[in-house]
This record gives sequence, C-alpha cells and structure tokens, in this order.
Amino acid sequence: MKPKTFAVDIDGTITENGGGRIHLEALAALRHVKNLGHNVIFVTGRSSVEGFLLSVFGGTTKIAVGENGGCITLDTNNHILLGNIDECRAAFRIFQDKIDNVVEKPVFPRMTEVVLKRTFDLNFARMIAKKENLDVALSDSQYAFHINSHGIDKGAGFEEIMKRLSISSEDVIAIGDSATDIPLFKVAKTSIALGNSFDNVKSQATMTVSAKAGDGVIEALDKLAPQISGV
Repeated sequence: MKPKTFAVDIDGTITENGGGRIHLEALAALRHVKNLGHNVIFVTGRSSVEGFLLSVFGGTTKIAVGENGGCITLDTNNHILLGNIDECRAAFRIFQDKIDNVVEKPVFPRMTEVVLKRTFDLNFARMIAKKENLDVALSDSQYAFHINSHGIDKGAGFEEIMKRLSISSEDVIAIGDSATDIPLFKVAKTSIALGNSFDNVKSQATMTVSAKAGDGVIEALDKLAPQISGV
C-alpha cells in the first residue's frame, strides 16, 4: 500500500463547536492513520507554530502549514515564509483609514499575515484593495478575516510541502470545512467537506460527509478505511 498524505484543517474540522477545543476522538483517529504509515499534516489559518505544536502533542506528522499557506513550520526554529507581512500590514493600515471597525484579532503571533475581527464588510475591503492596487488577498475563515500576500493560500502552501516530500496530488487527501480550504481541495485528488461546510465548499470537494467537525473527520476516515488500512 502506497502511503497517503492527509492535509487536515484545524478550526471547524477537528475542533468542537468552533471554540478551539480539540475533538479528542478525531485526533486519536488521525494519530491511528499516522501509525498506519500515512502522513497527517495540519494545514490551518492559525499560526504554523500552533499547528506544529498540535502535531507534536497529537502524535501526527511533525510539519504544519499555517497562516492560510503563508508560513510552514518544519521544526521548532525552522520556518519557511512564503508570505510578506510588511505588505499585509501596509494594506491593513489603508483599510483602517478607509473602513470603520477594522480591528486586529488577538491571535498567536503571525509571521506572514494580518488577522482581523469579522467586524466589517469584506467585499468592500476587496473593492478598496483593487482600487488601491494592493498586492494582497482577503479571505474569511469564519473565525476571522485574513490579509495574505497575493497568491498565498492553503493550496500554495501545501504544494511547497508536496515538493519537499515528493508527494503526488494522487496521494493527497484534504479534509476541511471553510472557503479557505477550497485551494487545498484543488491540489488533492481526494477532498472531503464536512457537514458544517457551506454549500460552496461542498461543491468543490470530491466527497462530503454528513457529520460535523470532529465527528465528520471520523466519518470520513471510516469511509476511507478500505484505502488506507492496508488490509
């Protein structure tokens, strides 16, 4: 059996009720997948350091793609920065000047992006970004708005991992729940949207499950068992 590589979102995917608390049964199921010989790599809108720490304590593959693809953590002090935080912060200052209620969200320190509270019209901000020729991308993870460098997303970040580990898209299985996971779905042969995903996310996945968040991860792994168990 050829090993697969699971690219797994964190918030809304292996957390309970969107509160940041890890669904322990889902984490245990992912650890079992890792113990079967597959890669399990967290790809998150959180910092890559948070994702890496979860992999250490959770027993999954010790690599993490964070900041919606802007930063990869390979080890404690080994980070690959794909995004440019200076241009993101410059865009943030312009948005603050032109839009009411643009406020940074208190998060684990970022190296390549700016994270904002969901307190303003994101589409209006996108219009301003286009008018001002800002070389940034704006996204909504449902937990925050994110300012990333243009061309940075979860798919682009994970492709860097694929190159480093010589992973083919044929062997990638992506699991997620939000619009920020769609670029990740596009680099994976198999993509799974959870029950709590919006319809536009489900439409981009090759497979959907009915259960939500961590329960959905368990349902997905159950469905994939014939492909990954080696039996």
